[in-house]
Amino acid sequence: MKYYLIAGEASGDLHASNLMLSLQKLDTGAEFRFFGGNLMQAAGGKLVKHYREMAFMGILPVVLHARTILKNLSLCKKDIAAFRPDVVVLVDYPGFNLKIARWVKRQLAIPVCYYISPKVWAWKEYRIQSFKKYVDEMLCILPFEVAFFQKHRYPVHYVGNPTVDAIASRDHQEETFREFIHAHGLEDKPIIALLAGSRKQEIAGNLPAMLEAVKGFSEGYQFIIAGAPGIDPLFYKDYEGSFPPVKVLFNQTYRLLAQSEAALVTSGTATLETALLHVPQVVCYRTPMPVLSYWGFTHILHTPWISLVNLIYGDEVVKELFAKFFTVDNIRRELQQLLHVKSYRQHMLDRYREIEQMLGAPGASDRAAEIIFAQKTV
Repeated sequence: MKYYLIAGEASGDLHASNLMLSLQKLDTGAEFRFFGGNLMQAAGGKLVKHYREMAFMGILPVVLHARTILKNLSLCKKDIAAFRPDVVVLVDYPGFNLKIARWVKRQLAIPVCYYISPKVWAWKEYRIQSFKKYVDEMLCILPFEVAFFQKHRYPVHYVGNPTVDAIASRDHQEETFREFIHAHGLEDKPIIALLAGSRKQEIAGNLPAMLEAVKGFSEGYQFIIAGAPGIDPLFYKDYEGSFPPVKVLFNQTYRLLAQSEAALVTSGTATLETALLHVPQVVCYRTPMPVLSYWGFTHILHTPWISLVNLIYGDEVVKELFAKFFTVDNIRRELQQLLHVKSYRQHMLDRYREIEQMLGAPGASDRAAEIIFAQKTV
């Protein structure tokens, strides 16, 4: 079969690449073209457009890059039409992918599968009507999404969570702390990990406050930044020269988290990865106009939490310091609790184990591949 996949950011590149490997196990003749990244390219097939040229976040960046976005849409449509795939597989990235889904169904009548449902339960619930019309199979990775879509009479599949797969198959699972610090030339001091986001504007907004917050812990701990995939290492140079001293490690996030005492994490998949690696965390996310942003969150969004950890559990497991709560003092206070209040720390770790049970066993990519491969009979 011929597959056309579209992933518009780093996490989509990771999960789509694993899906491609699972499809290859089912379909020895699998042929891929895609909008994606390096991981998908390594899995095989033709990379048409890298997600680095597509990842525009927020209203202003989207407006400023509207011409580029329209060019990418036009290129994608022409390339799909020329390739004539047996199925189109969309991976999250709803603003772009829903437009492609509508065009594919109207113009080419090719089956469309959506892997990793957009977060319509948080806002833009009206998009469900587009899913019903233009998406043949919706494959969800969060357990609570099934009930949400059923409420709208839209049958979907929960295939498991690919982050569970990624954690279960990670390298260096038996690595000790001493082996890790020796491999990377680090000090023999406990580590606090800093995961400040995957985009430049996120990192620039979150990291300075994170670094300010950890200053009071500099004698007993060392601070390591998890470098984001797709970000030029030069971008971090100014932060490496700051106080307290920090080091940036690229492509080592799981190894870093596995050896960390605590982590400061922006919202997103990283919060779930941190939980599955059993690292106490505080979620830190700076927003522009924090008071107005918090008003919008409480009055427009349909969810009480922003982190995947709390959303999956259905209650507060990790503290979310965003918008008007994103302050250096609040971050420092929460980190103090995580590091030095044993009962507080243990309560979080116990909830993490319950979340693991909710998510289920590894195998999300394989289960998703089976559903997508079945489209050959359509």
